[in-house]
Amino acid sequence: MTGQVRTVDGRVAGRRGQATRTKLLECLGEMLDSSPYRDVTVIDVARRAGTSPATFYQYFPDVEGAVLELAEAMAREGAGLTDLVAGRSWVGKSGARTAEELVEGFLSFWRRNEAILRVVDLGAAEGDKRFTRIRLRIISAVSGSLADSIKDLQAKGKVDASVSPPAVAASLVAMLAAVAAHQKGFQTWGVRQAELKPNLALLVHLGMTGRKPPK
Repeated sequence: MTGQVRTVDGRVAGRRGQATRTKLLECLGEMLDSSPYRDVTVIDVARRAGTSPATFYQYFPDVEGAVLELAEAMAREGAGLTDLVAGRSWVGKSGARTAEELVEGFLSFWRRNEAILRVVDLGAAEGDKRFTRIRLRIISAVSGSLADSIKDLQAKGKVDASVSPPAVAASLVAMLAAVAAHQKGFQTWGVRQAELKPNLALLVHLGMTGRKPPK
C-alpha cells in the first residue's frame, strides 16, 4: 500500500490505523473465499478482525466499499499481466514459450483472486459500472498488448493483413478469462490441469500466429 491512507471523514490514518484497515481487508478477502458476497456483513468482518463495526466504518462506508478496495488492488496486480505479452516474441520456439507463460500467468492470477473476481463479475453483470470498469482494466491491458503483437507480426509479413488485431486479441482474452473462471469446472469434467494448459496455449498460439507452435 502506498501513499497516505485516510479514514472516511478524511483524516490521515496513523500506523496502527493503517494496520487495522489492512487487517479488515484481509479478513474480508478470507470471508469472500468461503461465503457468498451478499451474506458478508460489517459485524462479521469486524468480529473476524478482532475489532468493532464502528472501527470498520472509520475506513469504509460499507462492505461494498471495502470490496471495491480489494478489487482495485486486484486490478493493479492484473495490470502486470501485460508483462507476459509486451515485447515478447511470437516466432518459433520463443512464441511457444510466450503462449505457455501467458496461459500460466492468466490461470494463476485467476486462481489467486478467484473470490474477488467472482464478486467483480457479479457486480458487472448487475450493471454496476464501478465493477465493470475494474474488469475492463484487467482485460483491456492484456488485449491491447496482444493486439500490438499481432500488428507487429503483420508488419513483418507473418500474419495476414486481413486479420483484425483488436478482434483477435479481444477474442483470445475473452477465451482465457472464461477458461480461467471455470478451472474447477474443467476438473469435474475430467480435464486435468496438466492437459488444460498446453492445449489452451496451443489455441492462443494459433490465434496469434495462425500456426501451430513448433515442437
